[in-house]
Amino acid sequence: MTDRAWFDAAKGDIPQWAASMPKDADGTTIDWDWVRSLDLAHGVGTIPESTPQSIHDALKADYATRERLESIIAQCNSAFMTDFDRFIGSYRLPRALAYANRRLNDNINTLLHLGEQQHLWAVSRERRGRATIAVLKPYSGSGPSNDDQGMLDLSGEAGGTSAGNTAAENSDVKFPTTVALDDVQDRTAAILDARAERRKAQRFQKRAGDAAMARANLSGATSPGGAASSGNATGHHPKPDWRDAYLPGRDVDAVMGIDIETTGIDPARDYIIDVGFEFMNMASPRPAGEPETYAYEQGYYAAGDAYGQSRLAFGVPPENAALGNALIAKLTGIDVRGRSSEAGYRLFDEWPQAQAGLLARLTQQPYVAHNATFEHSWFMLNVAGYAESYRAGRITIIDTLPMSRQWDPGAVPTNEHPYGDNTLDAYAKRQGALDSAHNERHLGLEDSHIMLVAMKHHLAALKAQGKGPWGSTGRAGVGGKSCGRKR
Repeated sequence: MTDRAWFDAAKGDIPQWAASMPKDADGTTIDWDWVRSLDLAHGVGTIPESTPQSIHDALKADYATRERLESIIAQCNSAFMTDFDRFIGSYRLPRALAYANRRLNDNINTLLHLGEQQHLWAVSRERRGRATIAVLKPYSGSGPSNDDQGMLDLSGEAGGTSAGNTAAENSDVKFPTTVALDDVQDRTAAILDARAERRKAQRFQKRAGDAAMARANLSGATSPGGAASSGNATGHHPKPDWRDAYLPGRDVDAVMGIDIETTGIDPARDYIIDVGFEFMNMASPRPAGEPETYAYEQGYYAAGDAYGQSRLAFGVPPENAALGNALIAKLTGIDVRGRSSEAGYRLFDEWPQAQAGLLARLTQQPYVAHNATFEHSWFMLNVAGYAESYRAGRITIIDTLPMSRQWDPGAVPTNEHPYGDNTLDAYAKRQGALDSAHNERHLGLEDSHIMLVAMKHHLAALKAQGKGPWGSTGRAGVGGKSCGRKR
């Protein structure tokens, strides 16, 4: 099936989604005819003329399109996972919408930068509530204020690959600020905050209803929240939460550890650029015949019990590469300016074979990640077949973050860390998987390695102490989170 055929097939699923999901995450009725009209494969962004008003109008239109798309994408997971009658056969439509939204987001960032270069506004990236957003302010004569972005070549000379880079004769030309800014401000934070408040109100209403039902039935002792939490290996007593479903069981053995590096934190806006994974047995011996050594980037890492190591590098579209990403370069050492698809790097969301290969590994045994909901959310919107496999119960996820939070004595709450310091760096150091003189590398394979070593050390200590999975609240079996299967 060609790339274009994949997008057409995704649109062919619209009747299934329309029947099961009439409204988006913000309660707005979805115009599925509008969704059907989008050219998902070739772009849904607006390429403006060179005038200030055209740039303004294009940014306004792109923001409106992104808000509509992302409200639909945000609702798709709930609709798909609660489709118990299986009216929706495939998750390819949300993946196609996310594919288009990433390119749209690149176009938005290009327009923001172009407006800066033409002195229509100054851009600052500010944390507002649940999101970091682009805030536009009147140009005051200073240079671009966004340290996370590179510089676009607006001269029209060789090397300028981004849409719109002939809009100015050169980057030193000064344009008066002649456009309004109020209607081109990023509303992401306000949208997410409002969405969270609605969910909070719904949860409160449900708890109130449950409490009323419990009182009516004289069953307060078994009402939600009525059971006392049990102790754990830490000596302190963190409250159980939804992450505990990802804890391993006492029979866990062969697992695959995985870590991904991305250009940002939003799987509907950003790109996977690095994937590292390896295998390790938590209880049984290392398989015979596997190579004895592996050269990690960190020379002081020893493969030990790990085997089947793999490191995969992926690229970004030319528009994304042209903007650069100083934050990710500093964190990971990966400079996206050298990762353009024009430089020969394949994009993960355009590489079906890479997705199929990864899915095959994710389904053959439990996979482990630190803060696994991050990897899970990216796989849902990037890996063909992942959502369907997860819903069918063919994927089991184990998370070392709740292992640190619930079972690690060093993860005590402090003023700086109210839930304990549960970063991978801190967890790996406490479990003897990372020397105190070194820090987490922020590369997929290296981080997967220290995570699995820490997990194995931790499980061995818990077993010797009769705690964690071997304690009174532990469970038999592999453990972890999965769907669609009865235990």
